[in-house]
This record gives sequence, C-alpha cells and structure tokens, in this order.
Amino acid sequence: MTTPHNPKAGLDALLTPDNCALILIDHQPFQFAGLRSHDTQTIINNTVGLARTAKLFGVPTLLTTVVEERGGYIIKQLQDVFPEQKPINRTFINTWQDPRVIEWVKKTGKKKIVMAALWTEICLAFPAIHALGEGYEVYIVTDASGGVTVEAHEMAIQRMIQAGAVPLTWTVFSAELQRDWARTSTEAGVARLLVDHMGAVGTSFTWEQQLLNTPPPK
Repeated sequence: MTTPHNPKAGLDALLTPDNCALILIDHQPFQFAGLRSHDTQTIINNTVGLARTAKLFGVPTLLTTVVEERGGYIIKQLQDVFPEQKPINRTFINTWQDPRVIEWVKKTGKKKIVMAALWTEICLAFPAIHALGEGYEVYIVTDASGGVTVEAHEMAIQRMIQAGAVPLTWTVFSAELQRDWARTSTEAGVARLLVDHMGAVGTSFTWEQQLLNTPPPK
C-alpha cells in the first residue's frame, strides 16, 4: 500500500526562485482608502518588501490594477521597484479572467503562483480560487494584502485555505527563496531587505553590525 502524495508537503512544496511567479494586484489609492484590516503603512512596507524580494531573486512579477483612471495608479513605492513595467489595467474584478494575465502566467511556465492584493476578500480571493480550480498551486501573502474589515480579511483567508491555497507572509517568502546562507549572490540583498523593511529585526541587525565593527577600548 502506497501513501498518497501530498503536494503541499515535502521539499518540492517549498518555493524557489525558479519555480514560482508573483502577481501583485490593485495596490492603488482607492483600495488603500478602504483598508481597515491593517495599518496602511504596514501593508505598503510589506508589499514593497515582497516586490523587492522577487526582484532580488529574479522571480517573474506582474503588476496589475483595476480601472486605474478612477481608482488611481499603483502606489509609487511599488512602481519604483519595477519602473520599466506598465501595470496591466483591467476592468475584470477577478484578475484571473483577464486574458492578458493568463497569457503572462503561461509564458512564465510556472505552476506555483504567489499572489497579494487589495482587497483580500475580493481581489485576492477571486483569482486565487479561480487559479486553484485550473490546477495551479496558489500561495497567498497575507501581510501584503488587506480587507475592508478584519473579519473580511480573515474570512477570505479561511475561504482560500479551504479551496487549497497556501498562506505565507512576505518574510517567509524571502527566507524560502534564500534557503541557504551559502547563497552568497543574494545574501547581502536579503540583509538589506531586513534593514529596510523588518522593523526591530532590521534595527537589531544594524546594531549588531555596529558592535562587531567597533574596536574594543585600549
């Protein structure tokens, strides 16, 4: 008797720079105006940290907005991470219904899709559930997403988990891609992300570097 394979367990279930793609959905002024599940600055910080992580490791990343002419352009802090990329501006509420998004995903060749969005209960839940139904493995970044209430955010996370999505936070994404401190090509970049986006962890790391580089008194 063989044990059924669990695709959400084992080494192959973990993300690597080569096996995933990232979609960042609707981090726009209108959505931020209705955000009540999290502090706005926290979501901005985490989303930018997530985007910078993807760029550091060469993870294909797509920016997308919904009716930006009324809801506003994607926030500058995020656009600045990928200044050359024009976000796909949709009318579909469900990102996964836009043919341009599906075409982009297929061109990446990735089956593990990482997503973050505003709002969690709509702009993240709809495409996550849809993509899961089409055979993709979906990972949802819960602290780079937010809803109109705490309940709306939490219920959406539960709904997506029940559908098969895997929740994670942006710092887990960073650690999962780094995986080994012997990966020296990205080690310094990850340290920079810790300093810039991880609050007390970053300040403690900077303090540690100060102490290590201060010669003892004679």
